Amino acid sequence: MAKKEDILLAAQENFARSGYAGTTMKMVAEQAGVASGLVFHYFDSKENLFMMAGSELIDTMLEVIRQAIADAPDGCEALGAFVQAYLEFTIDNARTFPTLLRCSPFSDDNPDLDRKKIGAKFREIIDIIESILRRGILDGSIVELPVAQTAFLIYGSILGAVRTKFLAPYDVPGLYGEARRMIVRSVRNPECDAR
Repeated sequence: MAKKEDILLAAQENFARSGYAGTTMKMVAEQAGVASGLVFHYFDSKENLFMMAGSELIDTMLEVIRQAIADAPDGCEALGAFVQAYLEFTIDNARTFPTLLRCSPFSDDNPDLDRKKIGAKFREIIDIIESILRRGILDGSIVELPVAQTAFLIYGSILGAVRTKFLAPYDVPGLYGEARRMIVRSVRNPECDAR
C-alpha cells in the first residue's frame, strides 16, 4: 500500500500546484516514482484520482477537527476550536491543501466533475458546524440562529480566508486569527460573558 499512498501524495501536490487540467497521470507517476500503469491500476482515471486525493485530505482534516473539538466545554468554544483546527490544517498541509480548494463544490475549477459526489464529502464539514451550533444553542453559549444557513455562512467565511491566503496576491497579517475571532463573535451569546 505504500505505493498507493505515494501516488495519492504526489497527486495531491500536483493538483494543488497545477490544478486538475494542468496535472497529468504521467506527472503524478513521475513524482511518486512509479510507472504510469500503476497509477491507472489503482485509480482507473484522472477524475477518480482527483476525487480520491480530495477525499483523503478531507478525511484527514475531519479527524484533526474532531480531535480538536472533542474536549471543548461548550458549543462556542467548540466552534472556535473547529475554525482554528481547520485553518491550522491548511498551513500544516500547504503543499497539498489547495487540492481541496480546486475540488470544492464551491469552486468551478473543474465544473465537469461529479458535483454531487464532491458535495457529499464536503457536506461532512458543514454537518460538524451544524452540530456545534446546535450544541451551543442548547448550552446557551451561542445565540438562537438559523443553524443550516449559519453553518454555510461560517464555512464561507473560513473558505474566504483560506482562498485569500492561498490564491490571492494579498499578504494579510493575522488574517486567520481575525477570521476565527470574527466567526466566534458573530454567534457568541453575550450573556456567557456575564457568567
